[in-house]
Amino acid sequence: MGVIENAIDTIKQMIIDGEFRPGQKLPVEKGLAEQLGIARSTLREAVRALIAMRVLQTRQGDGTYVTSLSPALLLDGMSFVADIHLHAGTGEFLHVRRILEAEATALAAARIPDDDLVVLGKLLDEAEGLAAQSEIDHGQLVALDQDFHSLITSHCGNAVLAAVIQNMSGRTVRARIWRGMTDPEAVQRTLAEHRAVYRALLARDADRARIHAAMHVLGVEESLTGSRSFGDADRE
Repeated sequence: MGVIENAIDTIKQMIIDGEFRPGQKLPVEKGLAEQLGIARSTLREAVRALIAMRVLQTRQGDGTYVTSLSPALLLDGMSFVADIHLHAGTGEFLHVRRILEAEATALAAARIPDDDLVVLGKLLDEAEGLAAQSEIDHGQLVALDQDFHSLITSHCGNAVLAAVIQNMSGRTVRARIWRGMTDPEAVQRTLAEHRAVYRALLARDADRARIHAAMHVLGVEESLTGSRSFGDADRE
C-alpha cells in the first residue's frame, strides 16, 4: 500500500476512533502532516481523496472539516455506480431495489406521519392529472414517482436503508422513463400500483404495504424481461 493510501486510512481511523468528529475542523496542514509523520504533499493528496469520498470538505478561507458523515452523503456515489455498470443490467438493480424497498415501505407504514400521507395523496392526484393529458410529460411523471418513493422510504426508520434505496435509483429512474414511453399501459398501471401502496399505508398495514411495494417494482422488472437492453435504447 502506498503512502497516500496509508494516510487516507490513518485519517479514516482517526475519525472512527473519535479523534476527529463530524463537523470538526482538522488541524492546519503543517501540524497534521507532522502528527501523521508524512510529507505535506502526501497529506494534500490524501485530503483530496477524502473530499471526493465526502468524508472531508474544504471551506474557502477557513480550512478543512469533517463532513456530517451521514449515510445519505457517504452513499451518494452509489447512483453513479448504478448508472455506470451497464453490463450488470437494469433488472439486477431493480431486483435489489424490490427487496429493499418492500421492507422500507412496510417499516414506513407505522412511522409515516399523517401530514405526509396527505402529501402522498396530493402527489398521486397530480400524477393522475398529468396522465389524463393528451400528451404526457413522462419526465414530470418520473419526478413525481421519485418524490412518492423518497417520501415513503424516508420514514422507514433506518437512514442507511433509505440512503441505499435513494442512491440506487440512478439507473432505475431511466428504466421507468423508458417503460412509460414504450408501454402505453404502463402509466395507468404504475398509478394503480401507487394507489395500492398508498391505501396500505393509510390503513397502517405493513404486510400489504410490503406486498404492493414489491409487486410495483416487480412490474417494472417484468416489463423489461426479454426487451432490448437499455443501452441499445439510449443509442437510438
